[in-house]
Amino acid sequence: MTAHRACGASELEQDTPLRVELDGVAIAIVKDSAGDIHAIGDRCTHGDVSLSEGFVEGDTLECWAHGSRFSLITGQPLNLPAYEPVPVYVVNVDGDDVLIDPTVLKEV
Repeated sequence: MTAHRACGASELEQDTPLRVELDGVAIAIVKDSAGDIHAIGDRCTHGDVSLSEGFVEGDTLECWAHGSRFSLITGQPLNLPAYEPVPVYVVNVDGDDVLIDPTVLKEV
């Protein structure tokens, strides 16, 4: 498949997740404090709630419901109750466009 424009880089606020849906796939996009843009699956693997409503700290996104933190880089949960990772997607930035292909997972 092809990468889709998910949002503009200028639309992203530092440490504030943005939920987008591409081809029926819910994705949380985060610009971290270093300015790096990450895209991970938007559903917590423990509670099936939206991660984009959670809290960013460093390179992690914390689920607001039960406190599991997920690495923005690997998708791995860093604490219980979650024990399954979330998918991590390849992000390309072209000018101001943040491009994501929801069928291509980042190799970690």
